[in-house]
Amino acid sequence: MQADKYILLNKIDSPEDLKRLSEDELRTYCDELRRYIIEECSVNPGHLASSLGAVELSSALHYVFDTPHDKIVWDVGHQTYPHKIITGRREAFHHKRQLGGISGFPRMEESRYDAFGGGHASVSISAAFGMAKAAELRGEHHSVVAVIGDGSMTGGLAFEGLNNAGACRDTNLLVILNDNNMAIDQATGALKNYLLKISTSVHYNRFKQRLWGILSHTPRLLRLCQKTGNAVKQGLLNKSNLFESLNFRYFGPVDGHNIEELVRTLRALKDIPGPKLLHVLTVKGKGYNPAEQDKCTWHAPGRFNPQTGERIASKGGADRYQDVFGITLLELARTDERVVGVTPAMPTGCSMNIMMREMPDRCFDVGIAEGHAVTFSAGLAAAGMVPFCNIYSTFMQRAYDNVIHDVAIQKLPVVMCLDRGGLVGEDGVTHHGLFDMVAFAALPDMIIAAPMNERELRNMMYTALHAGCPYMIRYPRGNGEGVEWRGREFEEIVTGVGRCVREGDDVAVLTVGTMGNFALRAADRALKEGIGVACYDLRFVKPLDEELLDEVGRRFRRVVTVEDGAVRGGVGEAVSAWFARHGYRPEIRNLGVGDEWIHHGTPGELYALCGYDEEGILETVRSLMKK
Repeated sequence: MQADKYILLNKIDSPEDLKRLSEDELRTYCDELRRYIIEECSVNPGHLASSLGAVELSSALHYVFDTPHDKIVWDVGHQTYPHKIITGRREAFHHKRQLGGISGFPRMEESRYDAFGGGHASVSISAAFGMAKAAELRGEHHSVVAVIGDGSMTGGLAFEGLNNAGACRDTNLLVILNDNNMAIDQATGALKNYLLKISTSVHYNRFKQRLWGILSHTPRLLRLCQKTGNAVKQGLLNKSNLFESLNFRYFGPVDGHNIEELVRTLRALKDIPGPKLLHVLTVKGKGYNPAEQDKCTWHAPGRFNPQTGERIASKGGADRYQDVFGITLLELARTDERVVGVTPAMPTGCSMNIMMREMPDRCFDVGIAEGHAVTFSAGLAAAGMVPFCNIYSTFMQRAYDNVIHDVAIQKLPVVMCLDRGGLVGEDGVTHHGLFDMVAFAALPDMIIAAPMNERELRNMMYTALHAGCPYMIRYPRGNGEGVEWRGREFEEIVTGVGRCVREGDDVAVLTVGTMGNFALRAADRALKEGIGVACYDLRFVKPLDEELLDEVGRRFRRVVTVEDGAVRGGVGEAVSAWFARHGYRPEIRNLGVGDEWIHHGTPGELYALCGYDEEGILETVRSLMKK
């Protein structure tokens, strides 16, 4: 990096440094900050477009508020790269999302400026309200700000927070709605249309701009005018304001890329007590034309050439599991009119967009609302449809009660497809899908399957369609094994029946899901050392194949289980318990994620760290042979 390339950026290591800039310098600083994020993300990928859209907003917040004394709670965290760089992590940003480097999301343990951890959507208002209420109870005087995107505002938790906070008129809370008409994909739902109506109300906006121009330097008069604001807005908009009906004073919309206007507005709002909401209009990908033109792709584009915008594709390989899901879902829908798709704001991420293009009326993006996605699917199933509800494993945690109460108890035929099961890599601790097998295996009548490769995923989806009961399929992020699957005849898989995929006499390795591929490679290496490893693919987390377990219990004195998930309460412990109940006493090792939080790094690094990659399995086999 050339020293003179970032004249102002290199001088700013804290919000205190930022405050020393003039407003003209602050505008230049924002330009440098945006350019720095683009260049850094081009070689060390991350969440680009959302952060580009929040450059001015982040800078204005730290310019006006006294952080970390004043608290800023960022929703999700996709938009926090400017915040991280402003708050002393400019050099550490070189190693974001890398093993041992800083997180891509806010983390309280990482910085005193990260007031609350992030990763999942819609939490900021509730958390910030809790902080504001605590300050009030302790007699402390500081500002608390929640920054939430319009996509995250579709989550029910956001409205729960608004509802509760709005009832406490004396609690000082500022909610900033960062409205860019996008989640990861295009925003959907009635709220999107409502915000669009507000932002395009010409008469109201003209009146608002004039009022702010006159009163921005006279806070007392401004507060007085607020008493009649509701009536004025109702007259101009011809209906009451949603947020004001929840007792939030509504301000905006304002241009989220006009740094002077943001600073002026935030300074005025800082002196207004009670719950209030500032509606800020931003452009996702702002300042980088490729990201502005294709916001979805550039949400997290991977490596790219910052000058040309050309994305640097990774080396060709097998199909991604998400694409196997998307293509197979469309095939099933073509042959069975009961099939519908449901996703909470992730149609591109899970590849349901493939079916959406051909059958838009049979696919439903319900917004960032995982609980609603499951219960909506249950309603579809109760009325005779077979919904394939695709939710990332880490986000399905948010719908646990809905799965139990609305699907499992009623034995409804909802096919729950859990993408990103297991360690997901650079997104880290908030995004790993480590607890689904533990959590959902406890539910009666729940079938849980995990494919070892692409063809298995395809056939499990076909099987689930005809199962007539709650059926969960979990599979990992990334590419498959290169197994041929396209255009092949569907094959039904007998529920609860595993398979032996490799014979051996010394050690049995029992795997679930794609870990079986690690085991096969480890077995090949073990054979060269004279160790015969038998590999069993359980296929099903629940029900377990008891005939297979009986065979293993009779034949082997040494057993290894491998799962891409939490060991405690997981498949390995279930297998160990089954052996104990039936009088088998093999020497057994359970491999998976231990009782600890796993942070970010490449998947390969994390598998090795947890000891269940190919090398870890082989080393475990060797240690058992010494017994």
